[in-house]
Amino acid sequence: MELKKIKEIFNFEKGSLQSTKCTPGKYDFITASSDWKTHKTFDNDCEALVVAVAASGSLGRVHYVNGKFISSDLCFILTPKDSKKFPIDLKFYYSIFKSIREDLVKKTATGTAKQAINKTNFGNYEVPYYSIEQQKELAPKFERLAIKQEDLQSEVQFQENTLPRLTELVIRDAVEGKLTMEWRRKNANIESADQLLDEIRKEKEVLIKNKEIKKEKEILKLTKKDEPYKIPDNWTWCRMQEVGLFQRGKSKHRPRNDTRLFENGTIPFVQTGDVARSKANGYRIESCSTYYNDYGLSQSKLWPKNTMCITIAANIAQTGFLDMEACFPDSVVAFIPLTDPSIARYVRYFIDLTKTEIEKYAPATAQKNINLGIISELKIPLPPEKEIKKIVEILDSFQEKTRFLEEVTTTTKEEVSLLSRSFLKEAFVD
Repeated sequence: MELKKIKEIFNFEKGSLQSTKCTPGKYDFITASSDWKTHKTFDNDCEALVVAVAASGSLGRVHYVNGKFISSDLCFILTPKDSKKFPIDLKFYYSIFKSIREDLVKKTATGTAKQAINKTNFGNYEVPYYSIEQQKELAPKFERLAIKQEDLQSEVQFQENTLPRLTELVIRDAVEGKLTMEWRRKNANIESADQLLDEIRKEKEVLIKNKEIKKEKEILKLTKKDEPYKIPDNWTWCRMQEVGLFQRGKSKHRPRNDTRLFENGTIPFVQTGDVARSKANGYRIESCSTYYNDYGLSQSKLWPKNTMCITIAANIAQTGFLDMEACFPDSVVAFIPLTDPSIARYVRYFIDLTKTEIEKYAPATAQKNINLGIISELKIPLPPEKEIKKIVEILDSFQEKTRFLEEVTTTTKEEVSLLSRSFLKEAFVD
């Protein structure tokens, strides 16, 4: 066995057809997707490998084809370069390319937001070259390894695609009242959501009277025709501002990165990235990378543990709860429930569900952001307080289960990576 650059043993060229220009016909149209389409004409009549190089979710996927076909312009078509000098069993190299997919993408792809395999890098990537006799001898073993790896990758992809959709469906059922339908039947005589709003309103009036908060800007009340969908009778539609206090963080000093704010700092200064990363930790913000000193604190505000944080710039509508006292800038909004703390968790679930809609309010600029007014005026279906507690209890339990499944997915990913490394060791070492 010897290592050879792809360009030494294969000719490769870009496919010619854009998927949008495909006209169904009798010839195979090979795309970056796992499923093939058809087209009315063909460009190639040969045995070849087709590798996806410019479709982020499919990078490195390889197809084996033998016959008349046309390929997507998001793929490279590989054919043997010199059958006398370097004879190639393409089915054998189909297994090789399937098994080295992760390593190939890692070492040849470029770009950040949208990755693509670089043609020069691809040509210079080294693969093991065996004599044609060895290729035929090793083919069954490598095929078994490739199939096992592909099965694990499919399992990971299924889990990664299914969990977010399942989570969205469960939260949607919760905020539409479907999740607690049976609970409501057994708990009919409870205070309504309107009574909860009255209680929150009174709490705000006390705070305003004591000059602890300023009077909020008046917002347009919802009418029946404003309601997005039907909710249970003892629920109510309201504006987000009505369910608690929303206050922006503070970072008055300019420039914000002035070292005088941070020298020998010990006071956590939570930023939008810290809030976004809390999702991996059950939405608990336990750490940050920046700390204020007393001078930094003097131009900011220290928020108590368990304060709910909502980002309104960069990572829009990300949420998390402080696990320590901390400051944060005005790109983060605090939500403070004025009655039961479970309201904050309910609001977090609702924001998570409507994140895509919230992001639409952001102007199309490089640094996306929304203002506090947009958050305040969002429509939210509000259940009675006791039902909110039940909904949060159910959703928290569901969240724990999904976190376990995510850990299983991570373990499976590690198995794929381990199998890939094992294969590479077998394939690349004589």
